[in-house]
Amino acid sequence: MSARALKVAVIAGEVSGDLLGADLIAALKAQSGRDIDLVGVGGEALQAQGLHSLFDFSELSVMGITQVLVRLPRFIRRIGQTAKAIIEARPDLLLIVDSPDFTHRVARKVRAVLPDLAVVNYVCPSVWAWKEYRARQMLAYVDEVLAVLPFEPEAMVRLGGPKTHFVGHRLTTVPELLETRARRAARGAPAPGAIKTIMLLPGSRRAEISSLLPVFGEAVQDFVARNGDTRFVLPTVPRQEKTVREIVATWPIKPELLIGDTAKWRGFAEADAALAASGTVLLELALAGVPVVSAYKTDWLIRLLNFKIRIWTAALPNLIADYPVVPEYFNDSIRAGALSRWMDRLSSDTLQRRAMLEGFDRVWQNLETQSPSGEEGARLVLELLRRKMPGLF
Repeated sequence: MSARALKVAVIAGEVSGDLLGADLIAALKAQSGRDIDLVGVGGEALQAQGLHSLFDFSELSVMGITQVLVRLPRFIRRIGQTAKAIIEARPDLLLIVDSPDFTHRVARKVRAVLPDLAVVNYVCPSVWAWKEYRARQMLAYVDEVLAVLPFEPEAMVRLGGPKTHFVGHRLTTVPELLETRARRAARGAPAPGAIKTIMLLPGSRRAEISSLLPVFGEAVQDFVARNGDTRFVLPTVPRQEKTVREIVATWPIKPELLIGDTAKWRGFAEADAALAASGTVLLELALAGVPVVSAYKTDWLIRLLNFKIRIWTAALPNLIADYPVVPEYFNDSIRAGALSRWMDRLSSDTLQRRAMLEGFDRVWQNLETQSPSGEEGARLVLELLRRKMPGLF
């Protein structure tokens, strides 16, 4: 008699979380040898694993506290809707993936009604960055945390949070990134006198793009004034293509737009240096070996709360290496001249470029694990289920 299917509730509110969740679910199927019935919220990757999302998960992808406040009534309704559906489904496991403003509120509601339910949080919330008290609060509704950054287990012990395991980062196993990394290593340093290729990465959300692209345009003009003919490439996602084209239409020097993932990775392979928004893309660039300077503008409310932020850097490569690898500029400190001069130094064979690439090697080493993150996460999830629900096996 074959074992019954595992019933898993999963919630992912971003594309990155959707991919992480899907990898783990696929590994869970393989390791358990069972079918898995899914309920919850997710995107294309989780839907490919069999999820029928309760609603379009892009509703949860917002940037900044002010955007959350504007959409608060809908958020509250979606939290209630999601919690109700999961409670009615009576799953064996609740897997919440990133997007803590939404996923953790759902988990609290579900745990209040189903106190014995196994709850796993994939991607540790940045409690080590601000609002540290959240770590201890998580004990009430999370059994274990699967972290994608190597310093997070120690931070959660220090803050009194749930048991946390470093499972590795999905980016270290992405084929396109591995291929790009190999191509760049084979190519070596930029040739003296060659026309440089600079990649511009202003973010994937409309608000990010609108705030950063104008100053990126100023940096482009300054760079060309200092260096002459230059090729600029700007990867973007299809849903933001219109916004990007409208902004760069007024630039004297227009970048080549790269639409979609395939074109993006081509840009990563060809770029001599990059100018990028702060975020996961900095880690992608570091792992691929693309020297980068970072800039970011936060919304007004985050600026008011700046005194609550506990970390010394916002750049993931810096946090993982545990020293300044990527230079960062924020808000009123952003100057086009500073950005263009960094692009100048990083797109030539300089001491600054070599030091950054050495730092990127350390980032790679610190993220390496024996198994892909999804497989290690699935193993830990099955161990938790065996402890909490021995009759299930």
